[in-house]
Amino acid sequence: MKISMLNKILLNKYSEFLESIDVEINGNRPWDITVHNPDLYKSILFNGSLGFGESYMKGWFDCERLDLFFEKVLKQGVSTEIQSIPLFLGRVKRKFRNLQSISRAFQVAEQHYDIGNDLFSLMLDKTMMYTCGYWTKDVNTLEESQLAKLDLVAKKLDLKPGMKVLDIGCGWGGAAKHFAKTMGLML
Repeated sequence: MKISMLNKILLNKYSEFLESIDVEINGNRPWDITVHNPDLYKSILFNGSLGFGESYMKGWFDCERLDLFFEKVLKQGVSTEIQSIPLFLGRVKRKFRNLQSISRAFQVAEQHYDIGNDLFSLMLDKTMMYTCGYWTKDVNTLEESQLAKLDLVAKKLDLKPGMKVLDIGCGWGGAAKHFAKTMGLML
C-alpha cells in the first residue's frame, strides 16, 4: 500500500495521540484500529470526527470493539485535540469576530428551548422530530419520511430485537418510541 508524504506525517501525529491512550494503529487488541486505506488520515484532517465516521463506513479502517476505542478516546479528551482544518479555522475566526458570548448563548438557548410544544406540534408530524426526513419515491408525507429515516438508521446500525439503545437529545422521544415499537429494542 503506497502512502503519501502527508499521510505519513499525519500517521505519525495520530499515532502519538492514540499511543497516549493505549490504542495502536494496526495493533492486535480489540480496541486497536486496523487501517486499510491511508486516506483515512487526510479524511480526519479535513473533516474531523465526521471524516473518521465516514472512513469507517467506507471500510478504510476496522476496529473490533469500537465501544472500547471510543471509551479510551473520550476519557482522555483526545477528540478535542484532533480537529479538522475547517473546524480549527472556524474557531480562530470566531475568536476574532466574537460572534457569541456566554451570556448570549444562554439567551439563545432559552429562546429556542422554552418555546413550548405548541409551535412545534403545528409544523411537525407525530414523531415531533425536526431533523431532516428520508424521502424516497414511496414516501409521501413528513411522518413517512421521518419513519423512513428511522428505519434507515436502524438498518445502518444493524439494530436487532433485544439490543439496548441510549436515546440522548433526540427531541421528544420519537426515535426511542419507534425503535421500541417496531424492533423491540430496550431503551
